[in-house]
Amino acid sequence: MSSARDAGGHFPLHLLVWNNDYRQLERELRGQNVEALDPRGRTLLHLAVSLGHLESARVLLRHKADVTKENREGWTVLHEAVSTGDPEMVYTVLQHRDYHNTSMALEGVPELLQKILEAPDFYVQMKWEFTSWVPLVSRICPNDVCRIWKSGAKLRVDITLLGFENMSWIRGRRSFIFKGEDNWAELMEVNHDDKVVTTEHFDLSQEMERLTLDLMKPKGREVERRLTSPVINTSLDTKNIAFERTKSGFWGWRTDKAEVVNGYEAKVYTVNNVSVITKIRTEHLTEEEKKRYKADRNPLESLLGTVEHQFGAQGQDLTTECATANNPTAITPDEYFNEEFDLKDRDIGRPKELTIRTQKFKATLWMCEEFPLSLVEQVIPIIDLMARTSAHFARLRDFIKLEFPPGFPVKIEIPLFHVLNARITFGNVNGCSTAEETVSQNSEGTQADSASAVTNFEVDQSVFEIPESYHVQDNGRNVHLQDEDYEIMQFAIQQSLLESSRNQELSGPASNGGIGQTHAYDIQYERAIQESLLSSSEGLCPDASSETSRFDSDLQLAMELSAKELEERELQLRQEEAELQQVLQLSLTEK
Repeated sequence: MSSARDAGGHFPLHLLVWNNDYRQLERELRGQNVEALDPRGRTLLHLAVSLGHLESARVLLRHKADVTKENREGWTVLHEAVSTGDPEMVYTVLQHRDYHNTSMALEGVPELLQKILEAPDFYVQMKWEFTSWVPLVSRICPNDVCRIWKSGAKLRVDITLLGFENMSWIRGRRSFIFKGEDNWAELMEVNHDDKVVTTEHFDLSQEMERLTLDLMKPKGREVERRLTSPVINTSLDTKNIAFERTKSGFWGWRTDKAEVVNGYEAKVYTVNNVSVITKIRTEHLTEEEKKRYKADRNPLESLLGTVEHQFGAQGQDLTTECATANNPTAITPDEYFNEEFDLKDRDIGRPKELTIRTQKFKATLWMCEEFPLSLVEQVIPIIDLMARTSAHFARLRDFIKLEFPPGFPVKIEIPLFHVLNARITFGNVNGCSTAEETVSQNSEGTQADSASAVTNFEVDQSVFEIPESYHVQDNGRNVHLQDEDYEIMQFAIQQSLLESSRNQELSGPASNGGIGQTHAYDIQYERAIQESLLSSSEGLCPDASSETSRFDSDLQLAMELSAKELEERELQLRQEEAELQQVLQLSLTEK
């Protein structure tokens, strides 16, 4: 015991956690730094959760330990809690995580409202175009025009694309109206289809007082879903990011590319050296759950173009009779707290079964230095506000806060989900002062307004009023908590099953004829599609039967369009090749 005390001499609180001496920990924590790190990069809370010490974890959470903190490998406390496989641990950590996030969101509202208040008034449209490099998926990708009015501390955002659920896109006419000043705010969600308005009035200081842990109790099915699904941690690696001017023209005459976007000349940049790193852990899953997950993901992996590395449980051969479930290689306190001792592949917690996937992608930016809006002062605060409820805006926010080249990004093309890209175009600046004006909403047209007109722009206050015929429901929260990433991933898997069937056909003898052989396997391809749809939809989305007929019609249309597109593409390729040959001949003649 003395050697353990010697080892933890510099980390006395961590040693109490190691021994799960939670009563002494409660006494010693007063006035101490609860976020101190041990030699392995773990906070007190991370150490308690990794060792499965629920009692110590509860003590630390009561003392406001940061539940969102990441360890040295980038895993959060919730990730490690799921890895233990303990439902009570997951419930406790999830409850405190949700409480923390809600508190931080409320605390950030006054500052956000102040930024919106100080920014000049304006109107702008954001056109969202969703594309995919996966055949068939691209055929049913939606578009949306997001309209934004800003006046003082008032904000209105109109959207028509509500989300993704049950393997289909959800559409509807919605307006989100925000009004606020100081510590008071009002949020209205206007459903124009049903003429129903959900309002919420709240005093931020009172909301903080009313916010309790009891209100944040997670549902049992949420805990169960996490314990039966892989732990996934996705991050954007931008440390080597590079912005390069896109070139246009032929070999000897290539110049920096510039395009006119909605009447504004923009420089085109390619964003290189950006990677999406996805780390997946499965040690908490049963063998049956692992098989199901592996079967579900395999068809998708060939399409994603990822580089994958798998790491099995390490250090199992070093297990001794002193090992426990959360210390399987029997690491001693002497070893753990000694900064100079090399643990090699050994570690506390369940042996990690880890898969790391790296997917490189490129983004494109159209930067305009004369655009009349300010990205930092006017647009980013609104994107921050919308990111709290929209997964699309959350991804745009993460990207748009990078250090861009000079100017305003009048058009952005970025990867959105695993198989979807989003192209966002800003346009029609100050082209609409009321909600009733029939201004072109396609964001395409030219911009005649000058920067001086922007400063004089006024929004009609009727934009922020509710029509008299609408039914108002006070103090009703209509919060969408669906996991959109999960839904779209399942849809991508379903579609990739179709594509993998096609790839198998192409890899056979029939592929030797190239595109000219397309019609030879159309009948077999259609049969494979129908069978894959039937099997994948049963396994991935048992509740989506109501969407089958609509999906089938979309699929039939997609197949017909795909066949037509192949013919058009072949013709276009021939034309482009002929034109290129002609240009080369002319260049040789001129020499």
